[in-house]
Amino acid sequence: MAVKIRLKRMGSKKAPFYRIVVADSRSPRDGRFIETVGTYNPLTEPAQVNINEEAALKWLGNGAQPSDTVRNLLSQAGVMKKFHESKFSK
Repeated sequence: MAVKIRLKRMGSKKAPFYRIVVADSRSPRDGRFIETVGTYNPLTEPAQVNINEEAALKWLGNGAQPSDTVRNLLSQAGVMKKFHESKFSK
């Protein structure tokens, strides 16, 4: 099972709000997911990002692949740096 960390679109028309979720890559964008890892609100200035670092690191360690947008959000939050340090410090 290929697991992805990606965005699930919520909110109303022209007012998007996203949840960062861990899902099977074969499931639809807004369909089934395994766990919610955080949220992303692009409408605020600056964009508001809340990430559960512990859960994100756990899923990255288990082999989940983040989408391009989620990878950028995780990098800005410093999660990818922590993941690479823990991966290569062994």
